[in-house]
Amino acid sequence: MRRYAFMFMILLLLVPAAGISAQGAAPKEKIRLTFAGDILLDGFVGDQIAKYGVDFPFAKVAPVLQKADLAFANLETPVSVRGAAASKTFAFRSKPAALAGLSAAGIDGVTVANNHILDYGRTAMLDTLVHLDKNNIGHTGAGANIDEAFKPYVKTVKGKRIAVLGTSRVLSAPSWYAGKNSPGAASAYTAEPLLSAIKKSAKDNDYTVVYIHWNQEFKDYPEAYARKLAKQMIDSGADIILGAHSHCLMGIEYYKHKPIYYSLGNFVFNRSTRGGDKTLHSMLVNFTINPSGVTSSITPVKIIGGQPNFMGEAYNKETIQKLNQLSFNAKVAAGGAVSEKQ
Repeated sequence: MRRYAFMFMILLLLVPAAGISAQGAAPKEKIRLTFAGDILLDGFVGDQIAKYGVDFPFAKVAPVLQKADLAFANLETPVSVRGAAASKTFAFRSKPAALAGLSAAGIDGVTVANNHILDYGRTAMLDTLVHLDKNNIGHTGAGANIDEAFKPYVKTVKGKRIAVLGTSRVLSAPSWYAGKNSPGAASAYTAEPLLSAIKKSAKDNDYTVVYIHWNQEFKDYPEAYARKLAKQMIDSGADIILGAHSHCLMGIEYYKHKPIYYSLGNFVFNRSTRGGDKTLHSMLVNFTINPSGVTSSITPVKIIGGQPNFMGEAYNKETIQKLNQLSFNAKVAAGGAVSEKQ
């Protein structure tokens, strides 16, 4: 009997207690993540900030963002006073002071991997990273070289390392891609180094989120390449995939029980004359990590005067119906809870 008791004690020493020290074990406490879509601080939104202050764009949604353990979005603009505008239809550049509004609203980090981060060249892009650092806003998706560009933003929440890796398959030219010794954005036009970066993040962190710029503007459904790439990213270790660039909401798909949100739409943005009213329909995506796994829900939002607003029951119902029409094997319940169709 003593022999069996001794062997049992040895086993207790060898096997880590669940949720204590083994990486990947479920957290003891709930972790709440909130993600938003495109944020622009130039143009009409910039004019609103000049009139009403840096907190104005986020005034209605800040209380919700501030409650999240991690709040994250896509910053669709360089932030600088330097650089020359690129030769393109829309070239954005926002004032550094405007970033204080993101910080005050509770936004912990942003991806800058998109088709506007180099609108005013590499100098303005690098300035953006400096200004984000000054405002204590984390970032991913661009850097002084390819290693920096593919480095995820990481925040430890309740003992768990949450990583967000930003990348873009919509960039204006190959000169925008980060290189071994050249500044730029994290390009997703090729599988590598993206998939290797995801594998590394999955190894180093407890949860990996990929926030990717992809698909076509104002389209309701993702491209075939996006659906394929999403699955490759999950196969490489990503736990959640979030998309941007279409400026409107897209549907949701599950793969290996992991969620893919193809587009979160705009969040703080100018009204588009090309995309119409659907560019004003937005949402927050909420994830809860708990002992039973990862669950998600959406909170409908409508952009009014460049400012995201929570709306009433009728608007929420309309948004949920639209998402159910656009989604693949996912269902959005009346209250916003998202689940995989069985």
